[in-house]
Amino acid sequence: MPLPQPEENAGFIHDETGTQRLVGYVVDVRDAAHGRCYLDVTDDHLNRHGALHGGIAVTLLDNASGTTGSLTVDATGKAPFLTVSMNTQFVGSGKRGRMTATGTVTGGGRSLLFIAAELRHEDGTLVATSTGVFKRVPQDKLS
Repeated sequence: MPLPQPEENAGFIHDETGTQRLVGYVVDVRDAAHGRCYLDVTDDHLNRHGALHGGIAVTLLDNASGTTGSLTVDATGKAPFLTVSMNTQFVGSGKRGRMTATGTVTGGGRSLLFIAAELRHEDGTLVATSTGVFKRVPQDKLS
């Protein structure tokens, strides 16, 4: 039985981008200090060995980090931030069930932020961590 999705209109962003619709994750912007991404992992998200595909794990970490950066300047979590660099460490095997990626600002200034993130299975297992540099996109650069 699939896990219930977080409620619409309660600080969650659903189906905003093509990637979000394709992968199926939900963005949580309720906590101003930590952007989060949820994904209910199904067979569609697994690699040939039956574990969460690394690219999906990185997508969740990257999105939680970018959302965390956005929340530093916009309570809706929609201010654009770009990933300048990101390193990922895979420390456990992902499996079916809900995965949650959570970002935390660790440093930075006005335009660049250093953000760490972790990806955990609903049972508490740490699956991956990341550290990255994220840049705010200035309003005059938006097209």
